[in-house]
Amino acid sequence: MTLVTDLELPELDAIQDHVRGPVFDELMSSIVGYDGWLARSPLGFVTLDRESGEFFLRSRAVMFPSMTLAAVFNITEGPLYEEISKNLITRHGDDHRRLRGLVNPALAPRRADTYRPALRALLGEVMNSLPESGPIEFIADFAKPYTSRAIAYVLGAPDEDAPKLHYWSNLIQRQFDPMSLMDPEVLAEIEQGVVDCYAYIDALIATRRVEPGDNLISDLIGAEEAGDKLNQDELRNLIFSILLGGVDTSQSQLSHAIRLLAAHPDQWALLRERPHELAANVTDESLRYEPITPFTARVTSEEVEFRGITFPENTVIFVSSWHANRDGAQGGDKFDITLERDGKRLLTFGAGIHYCVGANLARAEIQEGLAFLAENVTSIKADGGAEFGTPSGIYGLDRLPLVLER
Repeated sequence: MTLVTDLELPELDAIQDHVRGPVFDELMSSIVGYDGWLARSPLGFVTLDRESGEFFLRSRAVMFPSMTLAAVFNITEGPLYEEISKNLITRHGDDHRRLRGLVNPALAPRRADTYRPALRALLGEVMNSLPESGPIEFIADFAKPYTSRAIAYVLGAPDEDAPKLHYWSNLIQRQFDPMSLMDPEVLAEIEQGVVDCYAYIDALIATRRVEPGDNLISDLIGAEEAGDKLNQDELRNLIFSILLGGVDTSQSQLSHAIRLLAAHPDQWALLRERPHELAANVTDESLRYEPITPFTARVTSEEVEFRGITFPENTVIFVSSWHANRDGAQGGDKFDITLERDGKRLLTFGAGIHYCVGANLARAEIQEGLAFLAENVTSIKADGGAEFGTPSGIYGLDRLPLVLER
């Protein structure tokens, strides 16, 4: 067997502030895997095809490296350390299986579908706040208020609390961005955000125990399997995990989808002809073509062998969903909402035991947003260049100026 550290591999360094947007696309396209399936990064190694990505996401000998990342940046105590150590994605074994068994029914496809009428109503309210036609900044004017109000509704939180839920979600997601953790001021802001968000969630749980309703928190309070229920600490951290991944992700993927449709007016026209039929196709194609999680990190918990290569314990692996989603896909680097994808699983939401728990809700939010816009907007055109965030963490857009014709 050959040690991975002894291999001569191409370099893929996406953890630089200028690597975003077209620069990011050029970098990723320059290292197309499939045959050469592995690259080196400053923090570890990057898989470049679907099979290897699936292997490392599904292997029981690897873990999500949040605790490793925390140790690297000397986060060994305090509220952020508590949140990281109790986050669902950090749990493993029987503990993880138990928690997923209790939370899965509350986020199953059928349950996510029950929120769709409320999502459509929210979309109508957001649209009514915009001018009849003309320029908008899609992130601030549409995607942000829609997704933040959606998570408030799903959690059973007051609608007026949506802005602070959005703030906490976007802020605390930066725990997965090494560049943010290197900034003491940002780290302090994240720590305070965890404290404030924990206090808010505790108060919301207390309210829902007295006043249950048709919402996720009430579902989780009532969740029971074979006599087992969630305790207060588990409830708090599960809700925290869902909030953390329930705003920025949907906002970012919806925004990428609209950006891509604005650049492909023929496909926007197709969606307008069949909005409810094609909204799921557009969602999946945007998840494939511009994944909001272009890299998903794992760390080996023991020595792992794959394709004749030995990965020692504590080796950091980044699964490139950007490459995996293109591997063997009809169309490859072409954005096309009509192509058949042969049922190949997208790795944007991960795979295996840590497959994103909120994926069904995210898909419902994005699909409803796309269908609603296709029914209510004649044309969408870029009004200047989009401003991209960093692909280190959630790969979103900071600004997306558009001109809408209603």
